[in-house]
Amino acid sequence: MTETAAGHPDSYPPSAEFAAAANAGADLYERGETDRDGFWAEQAARLHWHKPFARVLDWSDAPVARWFADGELNVAYNCLDRHVLDGHGDQVAIHWEGEPGDSRAITYRELLDEVSRAANYLTELGLQAGDRVAIYMPMVPEAIVSMLACARLGLTHSVVFAGFSPSALRQRVDDAEARLIITTDGQWRRGKPAPLKEAVDEALAAKGDVPSSVEHVLVVRRVGTEVPWTDGRDLWWHETVATAHPEHEARPFPAEHPLFILYTSGTTGKPKGILHTSGGYLTQAAYTHHNVFDHKPGTDIYWCTADIGWVTGHSYIVYGPLANRATQVVYEGTPNSPTEHRHFQIIEKYGVTIYYTAPTLIRTFMKWGREIPDAHNLTSLRLLGSVGEPINPEAWRWYREVFGANKTPIVDTWWQTETGAIMISPLPGVTAAKPGAAMRPLPGISAKVVDEEGKPVQLGETEANGYLVLDQPWPSMLRGIWGDMQRYRATYWERYAEQGWYFAGDGAKLDTDGDLWVLGRVDDVMNVSGHRISTAEVESALVGHQGVAEAAVVGASDATTGQGIVAFVILTAEAAAHAGDGLVDELKAEVAKEISPIAKPREIHIVPELPKTRSGKIMRRLLRDVAEGRELGDTSTLVDPGVFEAIRAGGN
Repeated sequence: MTETAAGHPDSYPPSAEFAAAANAGADLYERGETDRDGFWAEQAARLHWHKPFARVLDWSDAPVARWFADGELNVAYNCLDRHVLDGHGDQVAIHWEGEPGDSRAITYRELLDEVSRAANYLTELGLQAGDRVAIYMPMVPEAIVSMLACARLGLTHSVVFAGFSPSALRQRVDDAEARLIITTDGQWRRGKPAPLKEAVDEALAAKGDVPSSVEHVLVVRRVGTEVPWTDGRDLWWHETVATAHPEHEARPFPAEHPLFILYTSGTTGKPKGILHTSGGYLTQAAYTHHNVFDHKPGTDIYWCTADIGWVTGHSYIVYGPLANRATQVVYEGTPNSPTEHRHFQIIEKYGVTIYYTAPTLIRTFMKWGREIPDAHNLTSLRLLGSVGEPINPEAWRWYREVFGANKTPIVDTWWQTETGAIMISPLPGVTAAKPGAAMRPLPGISAKVVDEEGKPVQLGETEANGYLVLDQPWPSMLRGIWGDMQRYRATYWERYAEQGWYFAGDGAKLDTDGDLWVLGRVDDVMNVSGHRISTAEVESALVGHQGVAEAAVVGASDATTGQGIVAFVILTAEAAAHAGDGLVDELKAEVAKEISPIAKPREIHIVPELPKTRSGKIMRRLLRDVAEGRELGDTSTLVDPGVFEAIRAGGN
């Protein structure tokens, strides 16, 4: 084993003991390469099919794939019924931990009963397969029940992160034409109840002449606060779902039946409704959860710290783990409520064996100091995972040493909302992982690093940088953008249309061993704490303020969040004349209100002008140089290269 200049090993192979018991061996790569269709048929066979499929992949209508299309299954049946029928009804499915300290252990039988009640009541409301349901909830068990009830009935769910604003919720509800919103009265945030139902009411309030498609709002009582009520529209969960019949027969749906829409930031400012279907998505979510996390049903205690409002929560809290009969921890609150010890107390309490989190949180733990994790017994942990953005080597090594006693494998996973499931990652029983590297595509997945023309970058004595593309279809891939197939083709397939490749929007490099390192976004989407936020969305929120004439936003490197949002703002003449110290705070609050507190800029600079090309395009690349304190790159294409002197003089 060679070492880096700092004296650290440059790679970390699994122990012989871990490798001997691992779910995946090196032979999996060969099987995935020699017969891709046969390989994916084998993975799909891990599920229960009400009607077996005869054909694995139909790529004749590329770039829209059809996987296992002549087969039929029920996603919720695969996550619940079959485990109960196999005699595992008493196994705990979810150890739920509420932020105030309340907790519930929910078995597979109990979860099936809850989902059946919800399915029966949603049917009573007149909802039919193909209808859309918006779910706007914190991390409470009823959120997972709601998703599975929708899956059971063939209703397409659209989960909206509970931290999003009323206007962001309304935009997503309108786009999906949702008939029902499921929410809670409020949510616990750092020891205090925060309203949520009020946000739904505000979202559904009259918007000009445009009525909402929503017929009912189903409300779970969580914090017990008084909430406004609209008779005939609003319904309490405990008066309806909780009293419904606990038995429901799951009927099968075609493998290509829409399972969910999940909205992600787009460079135009309008969120894109990413559409995922059932059979291929569940196949790959279950396959990756089993092999990447080396999950052993009945013995492991698994904890993914994501929120169900993001794709990680869909694939690695709800569908992948439950399809694999996992026992998992679901935590409602923040990592520092009531103290910074909370996550470590939960790991100890439940004996967590597999822990999957974001680099942002790892860096936050580093900032808090290792005396906090050192105060706890973390010896139950046998596998660690990272998701959301590339992890820096320093954080990777700290994670392994402090959480994993310097022996626990780390799976650094690369994937996207659009890919549906993990695409590139170490296999923990096989890979000698390198800190910060995603390593290589999983068995059955094909990816390349290419240049602008689509030529594969050449391996040599130095690292080779390029663009990350996926050159073969995969089962959990998105099937389009909801209501806008032209945008789907233009966004993901236009750049390498000649080759028929999906462009991920990320830069990547191959090291001299041919291992892959993801470098992050190359378009105008920022990655803040693993959450994708478009520059256009934040700019739109800023120019919505009456005092702002123009705004440009960039993502700048941030030691904790990966990227921090930095805005450059030109004020109207009137606002400039009266601008006081409070204006920057007012603008930050405006962005938080319009989008989410996650999108609040780290810095706002009031400037007299912005750097533009002769065609009028704002040169964000140069603004990023300013935000990160670098020497300016090429300014020759600007109308006025001297604009940066004005920005430096006017910046605050």
